[in-house]
Amino acid sequence: QVQLAESGGGSAQAGGSLELSCTASGYGSSSAGWLGWLRQAPGKEREGVAAIFTSNSSEYYADSVKGRFTIAQDYHKNTVYLRMNDLKPEDSAMYYCAAMGRTLTNFLTGSWNYRGQGTRVTVSS
Repeated sequence: QVQLAESGGGSAQAGGSLELSCTASGYGSSSAGWLGWLRQAPGKEREGVAAIFTSNSSEYYADSVKGRFTIAQDYHKNTVYLRMNDLKPEDSAMYYCAAMGRTLTNFLTGSWNYRGQGTRVTVSS
């Protein structure tokens, strides 16, 4: 069974940076697929933020974070990182590391096959 453990997050001022990390266990080479981050702010729908395809490191970003967020992976450590630069108050949300399968459907619909417990990001203006 896939288990995802997030770390990082916290508070930052607008324009600042934060980094999230997510370590996956039970996610072997046979489980290749999109691994990344979804977020949900109070009163808003859950949305995909960034994802990386574990076998070839292809990346996908939501338009709202392109140019500001960068996703990367350490394949041998089964760890995915999300570097968030130039943070904005609207980036404030609960961020979930998620295993989303072999297509982008889950990412685009804010869904997952597996998720971590979530980590909160708060950006103040």
